[in-house]
Amino acid sequence: MRPASVGFQCPDCVAAGQASIRRPRRTTAARVTVAKLGPVTAGLIAVNVLAFVVTVATAGGQIMANFRSPIFADLATAPFLIADGQWWRMLSGAFLHYGLTHLAVNMFSLYILGRDLEHYLGSLRYAAIYFLSAIGGSVAVLFFSTPFGAVAGASGAIFGLLGATGVAMYQRKANLRSLVAILAINVFISFLPGISLAAHAGGFLIGAAAGAIVIYGKRRSQTILAGLVGLGAVLIALTVLGTALLLS
Repeated sequence: MRPASVGFQCPDCVAAGQASIRRPRRTTAARVTVAKLGPVTAGLIAVNVLAFVVTVATAGGQIMANFRSPIFADLATAPFLIADGQWWRMLSGAFLHYGLTHLAVNMFSLYILGRDLEHYLGSLRYAAIYFLSAIGGSVAVLFFSTPFGAVAGASGAIFGLLGATGVAMYQRKANLRSLVAILAINVFISFLPGISLAAHAGGFLIGAAAGAIVIYGKRRSQTILAGLVGLGAVLIALTVLGTALLLS
């Protein structure tokens, strides 16, 4: 027995009691960052940065000319090559960026929009909106961009998040003036040389549609799933139509 502040304690009893107590898990800085951002947003930023590092390394270390990488050439969104059967380009181009500035602007936008939207909608629904928007941007490129050109960047998906955010703010009757101002600035940027207005517009429309399905689905999982699958089917049909028109 051991003397305690009140009476005595049995060492074996104390050891048994401590063994039943769950020890607190150590929280690392990485876990805190992921928790704040959301796992999907953090993962998307990590994959985009990793893709940029790989293209820089395979382009001879040219940070601002990473598009010279053979990997970049194999993954960029190129309408005619998509029509030729390289379907992966519909999504893979959303993880490539032309130089460090392009990457930094898009990742900062993803950080600002993604962290709040993921926490509000939930990770799975947020991820569905992001990827549908990315494909929606590629579909618009397929129809409205130069057939023999190539585009890349997460802008289509990020514009989709902007569209979904607008739907969320409208549903909550929030003041939309700040969002309209951000949208106006981005629309202006879309007309600058080298920027794909088609990808931005397509991503925004699909993101708004997917956001409406999720938000007005009122947490009914089956309704939301059916709506998102239906939207995905529309994008597939449009992709098939677009490739057929390019090859005709």
